[in-house]
Amino acid sequence: MAKYRKIIEGAEGLSLGISIVVAVLIGIALGYWMEKLSGWRWLFWLGVFWGVSAAILNVYKAYKRQQRELEELARDPRYREFKGSGEEEEDLAPFER
Repeated sequence: MAKYRKIIEGAEGLSLGISIVVAVLIGIALGYWMEKLSGWRWLFWLGVFWGVSAAILNVYKAYKRQQRELEELARDPRYREFKGSGEEEEDLAPFER
């Protein structure tokens, strides 16, 4: 399992990028469809706004998931006693409580 860890982490990062693009494209397609259906140009921009909003929401959810994983890692006793150079200690300070 350890040898596939890098592949899994890479796939998770790639899936975030894909979800951003797909969310924007779906929003654009929905806006285009609503514009053609009704003839109102502003519905296209509403669809673009929905797509961009969905993409931002995906990024926020990924950020919160990553933050949760880092907090779990900080609680692990193996990493709690980590002492490195001063720079690394500053990076870990927000997770120590």
